[in-house]
Amino acid sequence: MMKIGLIQMACSANSAENLERAVAKAEEAAKGGAQIICLPELFRSQYFCQKEDADLFDLAESVPGPSTEAFAKIAKSHRVTILVSVFERRTAGVYHNSIAVLDERGEIAGLYRKMHIPDDPAYYEKFYFTPGDRGFQAINTTHARVGTLICWDQWYPEAARMTALQGAEILFYPTAIGWHPKEKSEEGQAQRDAWMTIQRSHAIANGVFVVAVNRVCHEAPAGGDGLEFWGSSFVCDPFGVVLAQASVEKEETLVVDIDLKRIEEVRRNWPFLRDRRIDAYGGITKRLLDE
Repeated sequence: MMKIGLIQMACSANSAENLERAVAKAEEAAKGGAQIICLPELFRSQYFCQKEDADLFDLAESVPGPSTEAFAKIAKSHRVTILVSVFERRTAGVYHNSIAVLDERGEIAGLYRKMHIPDDPAYYEKFYFTPGDRGFQAINTTHARVGTLICWDQWYPEAARMTALQGAEILFYPTAIGWHPKEKSEEGQAQRDAWMTIQRSHAIANGVFVVAVNRVCHEAPAGGDGLEFWGSSFVCDPFGVVLAQASVEKEETLVVDIDLKRIEEVRRNWPFLRDRRIDAYGGITKRLLDE
């Protein structure tokens, strides 16, 4: 048995305040017994990708940098692993949406750069982020081998599969997703259900645990209607059973028990990986099979 910590939080316009609050919440999770702690996507600021503004590149930081240094102290003092979302400044003009995995020594055990970059109304990420160039990764930690994917990655079964095939036992999805307020009444329930369903399906198809960590509250840094982030952070087991879920509207720190032996049990009885026809999947590398 082990414990996973999920930090579902609201984010203000004050970057220093967000970091201070996130550090306090991670410490709370560690004191509650969490051994691996995950923060939401881009928690250092409000979700700035609602508009295209070159001045917002000033929010970026290096890795290692202020965020990783702050959480390294907690990781080391509590002997925990922490997944830290960072708007990474790699060099002038090259920025990534990244996750640094800090081990229990406070050192960087791995760095993942978001592979799938959206470009939708109020989600103008292609303006800010260079697609990841490190591929999909499974990273060893003291307690488990973890896969670190990010938000838009969660809609792609290929990303989950490639990560699971490298031995990941838990897929983490730090997230910033919510409703356009004008769509909520008509489409909101279906959108949120689709978000949960696709991630539960990754757990089932790959026989792994899935952890999704979202932010909450309404944000309109660009003016206009803004976005209403739907929280709902959750953990599901390798058969898609939801073990715990946070609310839609408020901050919560969840500490959830999981049993990694469940992976063996599920995969023995539902051996999807065994029965894959790897000889027949060549077309998956094509954009469309239209010829």
